[in-house]
Amino acid sequence: MKLGGIDEAGRGPVIGPLVIAAVVVDESRVAELEVLGVRDSKKLTPKRREELFEDIIEIVDDYVILQLSPEEIDSREGTMNEFEIENFVKALNSLRVKPDVLYIDAADVKEKRFGDIIGEKLSFSPKIIAEHKADSKYIPVAAASILAKVTRDRAIKELKEVYGEIGSGYPSDPITRKFLEEYYKVHGEFPPIVRRSWKTLKKIEEKLKVTKKQKSQPTILDFLKKP
Repeated sequence: MKLGGIDEAGRGPVIGPLVIAAVVVDESRVAELEVLGVRDSKKLTPKRREELFEDIIEIVDDYVILQLSPEEIDSREGTMNEFEIENFVKALNSLRVKPDVLYIDAADVKEKRFGDIIGEKLSFSPKIIAEHKADSKYIPVAAASILAKVTRDRAIKELKEVYGEIGSGYPSDPITRKFLEEYYKVHGEFPPIVRRSWKTLKKIEEKLKVTKKQKSQPTILDFLKKP
């Protein structure tokens, strides 16, 4: 029996791509992945994820990795959930080896609904198990999560070589916010590596405009300095 798993990395960041990875592994080889230490990518160090990347590719029957640019994310029609479903389906339908059972890390609050919508759009008919935190429950999803996370980490590393320190790319990262603010101050716009539809950018832009306006307004000291 062939088992499939699909997951994403980089749904929330304001910088860089969203990466979706799908794997198919024979049921008889799942134990090999488990022995290697394959588990939820968030519970592994970057170094360990990198080490596991090639091991996973050697063991699985098939895999697909999609990188979706900020521009593609911004030009989407509909919600992020709908965009994710569309690209989960795209990744799964492009697999050469089709799984008999498919485990999905569900993004929707209603897990079954998320799985049902994907199932309706697939070109094959696997048994679907869609759950929250599937990457910590099912080895095929954990393997997919590692492929996705490593691919995104590599993409961020490449961006750092061009733009310098940009942090993790997440809105909550102070290094990322500082980079965006400094870039905007110098260039009057944000770099092409950002998701322009994110509210984070609008907030930063408004903050900097208010600060600039306050600095340009005369103070009582300016009047006192006049002869």
